[in-house]
Amino acid sequence: MKILLVEDNEMNRDMLVRRLSNAGYVVESATNGKAALQQMALNRPDVVLMDMNLPIMDGWTACKEAKKDSRLRDIPIVALTAHAMETDRQVALDSGCVDYATKPIDFPDLLNKIQKASEA
Repeated sequence: MKILLVEDNEMNRDMLVRRLSNAGYVVESATNGKAALQQMALNRPDVVLMDMNLPIMDGWTACKEAKKDSRLRDIPIVALTAHAMETDRQVALDSGCVDYATKPIDFPDLLNKIQKASEA
């Protein structure tokens, strides 16, 4: 399964790429929402893990743009964010995300969310 990880924090990105790769996933990465949309169109990942606080184009905007694009709308996006309030979760879901994971990442829970998203 191919995952696109969209994360601008280098330490978080490197750690998640390493852990996801060790779990058997093929992982590509992007550092902003605009690059994420381009990679989604080019590489058609099975699941996108999208940080919400990104430079150039934030994750909420990137999710909304993906859902408007017929080539991208069926790619499931899981929000990754430090915003842990229930209203933040709802904003992510309203933006087009299929699920929501808070930072710091609970890795076993994230793996379950990836599996669930890929089956949706």
